[in-house]
Amino acid sequence: MSRFTHVSRLAALMLAIALAASSYARADVQLSINVAPPALPVYEQPPIPESGWMWTPGYWAYGDDGYYWVPGTWVEPPEVGVVWTPGYWGWSDGLYVWNAGYWGPVVGFYGGVNYGFGYTGRGYEGGYWQGNQFFYNRAVNNVSNTQITNVYSKTVVNNVTVNNVSYNGGPGGATARPTAQEEAAAHQPHRPPTSAQTQQRTEAGSRPDMRAAVNHGKPEIAATAKPAQFSGAGVVKATAGSAPNAAPIREARAPTPTTAPSGPSRDEERQQQQRAQAQDRQNQEREATQQRQSVDRENQQREATQRQQQQAAQERVAQDRQNQQHEATQPQDQQRAAAQQRQAQDPQREQRSAPGSAEPPRPPQAQPQRAERPPAKETPKPAPKERPPEKRENPQG
Repeated sequence: MSRFTHVSRLAALMLAIALAASSYARADVQLSINVAPPALPVYEQPPIPESGWMWTPGYWAYGDDGYYWVPGTWVEPPEVGVVWTPGYWGWSDGLYVWNAGYWGPVVGFYGGVNYGFGYTGRGYEGGYWQGNQFFYNRAVNNVSNTQITNVYSKTVVNNVTVNNVSYNGGPGGATARPTAQEEAAAHQPHRPPTSAQTQQRTEAGSRPDMRAAVNHGKPEIAATAKPAQFSGAGVVKATAGSAPNAAPIREARAPTPTTAPSGPSRDEERQQQQRAQAQDRQNQEREATQQRQSVDRENQQREATQRQQQQAAQERVAQDRQNQQHEATQPQDQQRAAAQQRQAQDPQREQRSAPGSAEPPRPPQAQPQRAERPPAKETPKPAPKERPPEKRENPQG
C-alpha cells in the first residue's frame, strides 16, 4: 500500500512539473509584429512604497487588440542581490520581436532603450546592492516619502539620444549593440518576472483604456506605486505620448531565443571603454569645478557681508563722534548768539565791556545834607508833695 502511494505521489509530481513547463513554454512564445510599438510615454515616478523594493519601468506589450501599456511599478525582488533587466522590442528579419525581461546578478542588454529612472539604455544607475541592503540613487528615484537612510546622490549623465523610442533596430530604432559584459550577463542564471509583475501585465491587458488604440499612446495610468493597484494613491498619468502606428500583423514564433545583434569588435569595445573613461573624467572635472565655484561664491558672499558690517560699524562710530562734537559746541554757540544779540541792542556797551577799552571816570555826586535840629529843652519835673502826718487818738485819754 505504501509503494502504491509513493508511485501515485511521484506521478502527480511529474504531472505538475509537466503542466508548469507547458505553461512556461506558452508564456515564453515570442510574438513577431510587423509594425513598431508606439513611443514610450512621458510620466513621473510614484513614491517608493517599501524599502528594499526596486523600480521596473513600463513598456508596450502586445495582445489580441494590439499594443497596450504595462505601467511601471515598484516590486519586491525575488531575492537579495538580483537586479532587473527590462524587456525590449528588437528588429529581426523584418519583424519586431519581444525579448522578455529577467532578474539576474547584473543588468544585461535591453536594446539601448532609455526607459528612464536609472535605465538609461545601458546598465542601471538607480542603485546597487551592498550586503543585504539596496542603496538608492535619489537623483533618479522618488524615495523622499519614506524613512529610507540607505540613499546617495549621483548625477546620471545620459549619453543616449532621448527620443522615447521603444525598440531596437529597424527604421528609427535604437542602434545600441550589446557589450561583452552584457553578452556574458545573458548567459548567467536568470529568474523570470515575479508573480506580482505577471499580475501587473495581466491587469493591464484586461483594461481597454490601456490599449494604444484607445489612449493614443498617452495612457491615464502610466505608473503605479504597487503592482496591480490601478486606482487610488500612487497612480500616475502620462503627460505626453504619441499616436500608435497602423494596425500590425501578428505572427507567432516558436519559443526560440532571439539572436542578439552582433557585438562590437575588440577595437570598438576598447574605444568605447576609452570614451567612457574620458567621459567619467570630464564628469569628475566638471563636478570638481562646480564645487570650487560654489566655494568661491560662498567666500565672496562672506567677504562682502563682512565688508558691509565693517562699513556700517565705521559709520556708527563716525556718527557718534559727530554727535559728541555737536553737543560740546552747542553751549558756545548759544553764548556767541547771546553776545551778538546784546551787541545789536547796545553797540557802545559792548565796546566798553570789550577788553582794552578804558571807561572814563564819573564825577562824584554830592550827597544831600540833612538840616540839624536844635536840642530839646528839658522841662523840670515838679517836686513830690509831702503828705501831712496823720493824727492818731489816744484811746486812754
